[in-house]
Amino acid sequence: MGSVFLTYVTEQMRTKRYAKRTIQSYVYWIKGFINFNNKKHPVDCHDIEVECFLSFLTNQLNVAPKTQALALNSLVFLYREIIKKPLTLNLNFNKSTAQPKLPTVLTTIEIATLLKNISASHALPCKLMYGSGLRLMEVVRLRVQDVDFNYLSVMIWHGKGGKHRRVTLAKELITPLKQQISATKLLYQQDIRNGYYSGVWLPHALKRKYPLAAMEFGGIIYFLLTD
Repeated sequence: MGSVFLTYVTEQMRTKRYAKRTIQSYVYWIKGFINFNNKKHPVDCHDIEVECFLSFLTNQLNVAPKTQALALNSLVFLYREIIKKPLTLNLNFNKSTAQPKLPTVLTTIEIATLLKNISASHALPCKLMYGSGLRLMEVVRLRVQDVDFNYLSVMIWHGKGGKHRRVTLAKELITPLKQQISATKLLYQQDIRNGYYSGVWLPHALKRKYPLAAMEFGGIIYFLLTD
């Protein structure tokens, strides 16, 4: 059986609309903090224990600055939002000073070569990420109704930070996208004819609000990109 306390933290983060990966990361570091303190409840810990934990990450584990910052953010959230006893702004711990690696940026020629050699099943998602600036999960969750061919744009809903935005769609992707939509429609029609098909998953209470949406093509959520 999992920790009741960590389950509570997870539910509170879901209530506050935190992204799934953020929840996983925060819970991971909160659990690490609890184990570091010999499973003492966080209510019985505070600034000193947090400082020791953050210093341990640097001195013993030699983590990167971003990793230590993520652990700190997790504990700041824990004490501010869950325990309701915020940490001091002047925590004294050994900050990680490991130099971050310089990013590798491909040239235009290298990008063109890469896109030409990507398998057909992954080419369109990669071109969308490169041409429209979509993140990986934004591409995976892209819906038929989110592609606007008239305005050559793609609408992104609940992106990073829960924000919505509209991005530019390259003209070169119009034909591949329309082909993908046609292929998706064939799969959709096969699903509809399947007596056991109950529709796509809908978030929150949308299934009750729009009872037919789960069975509609391009409706509330129907993935545009398929393997």
